[in-house]
Amino acid sequence: MRIKWDPRYSITDKIAADLMTIEKIKVQLENAQIPLSSLARIRESARIRSTHFSTQIEGNRLTLQEARDVVKNQRIIQERARDSREVKNYWDALLKIEEWAKELRPFDEFLMKKTHSIVEKGLRAKPSAYRTEQNVIRDSLTNAIIYLPPEAKDVPELMEGLVNWEHEARNMTPVPLIAALVHYQFVTIHPFYDGNGRTARLLSTFILQRGGYGLNGIFSLEEYHARNLRLYYSSLITHPHHNYYEGREKADLTGWVGYFVELLAKVFEAAGKEVLAQGAIPSDPMLLRRLDHRQNNVLSMFSSRDSLTVRELANNLGLSDRMVRNIVNKWVQEGFLEVLDPSNKNRRYGLSEIYRQFIGNES
Repeated sequence: MRIKWDPRYSITDKIAADLMTIEKIKVQLENAQIPLSSLARIRESARIRSTHFSTQIEGNRLTLQEARDVVKNQRIIQERARDSREVKNYWDALLKIEEWAKELRPFDEFLMKKTHSIVEKGLRAKPSAYRTEQNVIRDSLTNAIIYLPPEAKDVPELMEGLVNWEHEARNMTPVPLIAALVHYQFVTIHPFYDGNGRTARLLSTFILQRGGYGLNGIFSLEEYHARNLRLYYSSLITHPHHNYYEGREKADLTGWVGYFVELLAKVFEAAGKEVLAQGAIPSDPMLLRRLDHRQNNVLSMFSSRDSLTVRELANNLGLSDRMVRNIVNKWVQEGFLEVLDPSNKNRRYGLSEIYRQFIGNES
């Protein structure tokens, strides 16, 4: 018999509005022309923040700068050796799920087990086995039981049900909702003794990236979870009883879905502003489709200045002044550039009005 999981949730007006915001920004950034140097810098920063904040949520003591040093310089901080290895493992797992997302790998139990094994033991570790005993989540201060996950004997069927649901949901459910619900159900099942939270956050990233909502890896959802941990954890508590079988098994997940989608919309908005601030050009198919690669390069240059000389253009394009002068004259005739200073010496050029609208514009 095919094991099924049937999550209960509703699409509220707020959730629908946040999904529309996510979709709008996704389309904007897909059509934006982002300088490769800026894209690489933003992506690396986002990866480091994701690694730092996701491990910090679980008690890692490294600072953001120390985490950056560990992943960039392959350095183990001796007085924080365990924390250093934890950060290194998460970084490796993040790169691996990005690779899998590009390959459009299926979401299955092997992927979840392998992701967890990298998080816990590193790239060479064999896929993890599910827990075989009961585990509990306790308050770090009072030692009181916060959550009692499903019994170990039920874990394999619950994980199979999660995989089956994801396969069916891909045909009818928005990707951000799938990412939210996979995240929730994974930590609710708590299939491993440790590392469940970190693995769940990686799996939601995998779902988003594979489904086209990764924005080239330029945002850190983990950072936003960490900035308000109380809200993150309270949103995951979908039923007042701590026992999985006494309410959480069939809980209404609308609150968690609303939290996740609202947070993702905020993250997308922040990512969009950061990208545009770095010189990305919002694209318009009707006006910009006919621009060649040199014109696109010049368009990016105007995001940080109002005018350019032939010499400045020549330096940027890697061409001689004479060749650029001929190209610029053609661009003026075509309406791409306009002459700002008619003097022959150090003549300055600006974008024509029709193209200036794309500089620093988010819409």
